[in-house]
Amino acid sequence: MDRIKAEAVDCGKRLDVFLSERAGFTRSAAQKLLENGCVAVNEKIAAKNYKIKESDEVRVEMPEPRVVNAEPQNIPLDIVYEDEDIIVVNKPQGMVVHPAAGNFDGTLVNALMFHTKGNLSAMNGVIRPGIVHRIDKDTSGILVVAKTNAAHLSLAEQIKAHTVTREYICLIHGGTNWDELTVDKPIGRDTKDRKRMIAGASVLKDGRDAVTHFSVKQRYQGYTLLGCRLETGRTHQIRVHLKSIGKHIVGDPVYGLKEDRIAKSAGLCGQLLHAQKLGFIHPATGKYVEFTSALPDYFLCILDKLQAL
Repeated sequence: MDRIKAEAVDCGKRLDVFLSERAGFTRSAAQKLLENGCVAVNEKIAAKNYKIKESDEVRVEMPEPRVVNAEPQNIPLDIVYEDEDIIVVNKPQGMVVHPAAGNFDGTLVNALMFHTKGNLSAMNGVIRPGIVHRIDKDTSGILVVAKTNAAHLSLAEQIKAHTVTREYICLIHGGTNWDELTVDKPIGRDTKDRKRMIAGASVLKDGRDAVTHFSVKQRYQGYTLLGCRLETGRTHQIRVHLKSIGKHIVGDPVYGLKEDRIAKSAGLCGQLLHAQKLGFIHPATGKYVEFTSALPDYFLCILDKLQAL
């Protein structure tokens, strides 16, 4: 339960705006709390259109979290490699990795639960069994899943030590005046929109170190194909680092251009960002292994069109 005292500068603000600014909720989350009667002003349940007065005391009582177990679902998987310890899969664009608010089924975890008959590591509980690292819903490509707790611990330690090879391919709008570039900027939550991340000095206090190495793979008319090597693995790292230097991935619905003609004409459902290579020390054998994933057809189709210009 959170209690917030209104100040003179808050007078006249709509309650959802007040909650967004003072409590860190997104506007949509604040509106949902109001709709569900979770917000009281001076101990009275507040109306959605209430406007703040000086010295108002706003109380937010968060609803009990929904308890969800990941249930097995017979969903096709593109398995690159599998043994008793790990599974390496090629995740399609549009698939969520694990159940969360708004996506309780149809996820990679649901498919893995069915495929393995529930034989996944338990380190991340019942919602994220086996999940060591993630890929955004609208990003395609390769990731490794742990079947055993020992494998999970080994992979997690390697990720923490920045020894895992993680390479991506993306298509951005415009050109570059560089062939190779390293972006070393901390990444943190955007205080104006909690679903977004930002990079740079403004998040130095609460941000986490983030390093991405970019290299030009191919230049096209009005577009550039980049290789992206992750040194760290922060939320939305590649997309946020590119935005911080004024570059945008084609089809990115969050950090991309508002007018993305090529994405619209191609009917893209997400950004042209693909996890192409993953390498690590196998938890059981102690040997370095590396796996690759080919670019999806829709990605290749756009590259072919650009090549023909």
